[in-house]
Amino acid sequence: MKYKIQKIIFIALILLCSGETKMIAQNITGNSGLHQLFENYYEDRLKLFPSEATAIGDNRYNNMLPNDGSVAFLKQVHDFYSKYQIELNGFKPGNLNFEDRISLYILRDILIRELEAEQYHNERMPFAQFFSLPLKMGQRGGGSGDQPFKTVQDYKNWLQRIDAFTVWTDTTIANFRKGIKAGMVLPKSLVLKMIPQMESLAQSDTSKNIFYGPIKHFPEQFSNEDKVRMTNLYNHAIINQLIPAYKKLSTFFSGDYLNAARSTSGINALPNGEAMYRYNIYLFTTTRKSPEEIYETGLSEVTRITAKMEQLKNKIGFSGTLKELFSYMQTDKQFMPFKTVQEVLDGNRAVLTKIQPQLKKLFSVAPKTPFEIREVESFRAAAAAPQYNRSSTDGKRPGIYYIPIIDPTKINITNWALEATFLHEAIPGHHYQFSLLQENTSLPKFRRFSSYPVFSEGWALYCESLGEQLGCYIDPYQKMGAYGNEIHRAIRLVVDVGIHTGKLTREEAIKYMMENEAISEHNAIAEIERYMAMPGQALSYKIGELKIEELRDKYKKELGTKFNLMAFHDAILQGGNMPLNVFETYMDEWAKRK
Repeated sequence: MKYKIQKIIFIALILLCSGETKMIAQNITGNSGLHQLFENYYEDRLKLFPSEATAIGDNRYNNMLPNDGSVAFLKQVHDFYSKYQIELNGFKPGNLNFEDRISLYILRDILIRELEAEQYHNERMPFAQFFSLPLKMGQRGGGSGDQPFKTVQDYKNWLQRIDAFTVWTDTTIANFRKGIKAGMVLPKSLVLKMIPQMESLAQSDTSKNIFYGPIKHFPEQFSNEDKVRMTNLYNHAIINQLIPAYKKLSTFFSGDYLNAARSTSGINALPNGEAMYRYNIYLFTTTRKSPEEIYETGLSEVTRITAKMEQLKNKIGFSGTLKELFSYMQTDKQFMPFKTVQEVLDGNRAVLTKIQPQLKKLFSVAPKTPFEIREVESFRAAAAAPQYNRSSTDGKRPGIYYIPIIDPTKINITNWALEATFLHEAIPGHHYQFSLLQENTSLPKFRRFSSYPVFSEGWALYCESLGEQLGCYIDPYQKMGAYGNEIHRAIRLVVDVGIHTGKLTREEAIKYMMENEAISEHNAIAEIERYMAMPGQALSYKIGELKIEELRDKYKKELGTKFNLMAFHDAILQGGNMPLNVFETYMDEWAKRK
């Protein structure tokens, strides 16, 4: 017995010397009341926002689609956030262990952010061409998205969502009309993109309408009786509910709304627009940085990266100007090697094969979650960018890297920066970050399934800088493409702020982009219109990346030989999505333990 006690004391002393005792104590003394609040918040949130549950593979609410623009629902949302803000204020950070304190800070930020948003009445501009429930319905209703179609009940669930969508459509049009009266309307150039989207989803030809997908591909176990019954129900719902709803939206956008749409581009042109933009900066960067500060950072970064591109241009031996090199990269056929969709997909799979042996040098853990590469559905390809969709929590639906392929022969592997974009959107970018977070069951569920664009996009952009360590960028043009990706995110700081503060018009922003990177006019227009639709969202990438690099360099200096890049990456992925100020607090504690 005496020996055992001495052994315990000895181990405790070792742990104390290594700085781990504090961490162990923290794990033991979690606050059960706070943990219950986290759990209640998460469960109540899924009931309120059932689409979030569907997206993570929680199928309890797959039949629900709230009328999220209605007065009743907006009050329900307000009451929900207010209730949890009051309850959370009952817990003092100083009385909590470190992990609980981080969780409290994250939830507090969510609640503040959501309640602050109410004053700006975003329901009066419910969606634009780049994001919308009508487009999400198309993704889900085709049968290949996150809405499951495996059982008869799954099919019934979707029919209930169709019922709710028709109600949602009427409320949404009414809210757009409220926006017209309040002078809160979308730019005309965006509305012109929304009309063909709605028309495409109103397709009456059953061979082309995506909503017929589930009845074209019934599960094998369905009986003939089930197939006949569901075919009849789906035909009725598509013809009598979905197609009329999309036609109603198309008619509204091409008529009354287009006539009322504004010629200006920035959010500053709206009533209270300047305050709205400052809020959006906070929403997407989690900082209170001023537009002017971000604009100047953008200019500085564009200058820095341009110098890097000049150096690489000279190394390549290209004798012309950087702009002439951009033109060469845009037009020379060697940079457009694909002939078929399959070749595009295989080209990306080859990147995965290349980096696979190198990943273990930078990450000690890989996700268990499966991963796939797919083509973006045709109805949304024209307005889509390469993007990642997270997996379901059970792993039955994989993490998916979606690639828009309108014409494979025109896909340019340098303008698109094939390798860098894969590292960003797929592995180790979004797939590692979201999958490892979902797999980390030690965190409260609201953290495992939350998303802060500044964190997730900052991490993904940071991953592009790891390309050489992962065996990529051997081809100097792929390295130039990576620089192109980076300068593209720096340019966003300039043009997003420029557009939404009135410094730049839409046309001036397009020109600035084309002068500073290798991008076609068509793609520059699509990018600028994306920023017009989502003020502030484009700022998150570079702001987040700069913070990660700032902390990496700080810890390298502080820790010296004790700094380990793999451990740094592991710590980031273990903690998951956070506001940047909380992220710095979290990482500083990690550094102290080193």
